Amino acid sequence: MYPKVHRAFLVGILLVGGLQALGKNCRDCHASEVDSYQQTAHYLTSSPPTAQSILGKFTAGDNILKTVNPNLFFRMEERGGAFTQTAVAGAHPRSERIAIVVGSGDKGQTYLFWDSDQLFELPVSYWAELGWVNSPGYRDGFADFERPVIPRCLECHATYIKATPPPENSYAENSLVNGIQCEKCHGPSAAHAASPRAEILNPAHFSRKRQMDLCAWCHAGHGQPLKASFAYLPGESLDQYIHFPPHDANAPLDVHGNQVDMLKLSRCFRESQMTCLTCHNVHVTQHDLAQFSQRCLDCHKPASATFARPDHKLVSNCIDCHMPRQETNLIVFNTDGKQAKPLVRNHLIKVY
Repeated sequence: MYPKVHRAFLVGILLVGGLQALGKNCRDCHASEVDSYQQTAHYLTSSPPTAQSILGKFTAGDNILKTVNPNLFFRMEERGGAFTQTAVAGAHPRSERIAIVVGSGDKGQTYLFWDSDQLFELPVSYWAELGWVNSPGYRDGFADFERPVIPRCLECHATYIKATPPPENSYAENSLVNGIQCEKCHGPSAAHAASPRAEILNPAHFSRKRQMDLCAWCHAGHGQPLKASFAYLPGESLDQYIHFPPHDANAPLDVHGNQVDMLKLSRCFRESQMTCLTCHNVHVTQHDLAQFSQRCLDCHKPASATFARPDHKLVSNCIDCHMPRQETNLIVFNTDGKQAKPLVRNHLIKVY
């Protein structure tokens, strides 16, 4: 039932941007879940550019990014609701308008712009701890406006967009549905909203493997797409849609984008039936490490051998020791002649 319904939904409704309207169906009965979910990083992982969604400052003195090239700097400006980045190099500056904000801002944001029907990444990003920075992987001192945004990137940072290749970064602009919305994981809601008896996908009822597949869609690295972008259907085997090369046991996994693989290497995962949903309630924003630690204590009881050492501190924070934040080598900022690597939570649970 679902594959046919879902495909018709994608082809018929998503192409005209109707998914955002469908979100209202969810609120009619699930107002608290929808309202709290709209504050989460998933929902905010892409959005239209506004003074609220762009976290970098546009005020004079705060809107300049200098580079190691004395003849080049970037200027961020807001005029009449339009937000632009300008590379100032001699008498020929280049300005492009921010079209899409990628990233909730919890760690940082990157910005995209349209050139006709093609989507590109802008050269300046924002990082919460640093402010305006060169976009990850961009060379400091160069004005690069040529990096294409491929479908696999948007598959993890949006609910839908219709690709219209060639080239690979060509899309139907009005088909974009920003953020990770309810239907991304639950499937189409129209029939269920019309009659609560009509089934809807509930990942909590998936098998363990299918739960992990749904999260791995975006949290297991890039992978090699086997089918068209956005073709994956929650509840199906992800292997049919994306090929993830076997992990080399001697090669360390990077903490960015490999949360599922790292969790699967954990003894906690291998010796239990835990999934991502064991610790994560995706409908709310979770920052309280004590709440996460309570999940640990569901299995690791104070009277067990785990806490035999008298100096083992219990209770409020298992996470920072057993899932520390570590530098990623996949996101590297080169700014002001220095390198900066963001800290990301390691999902390989162990004694460090």
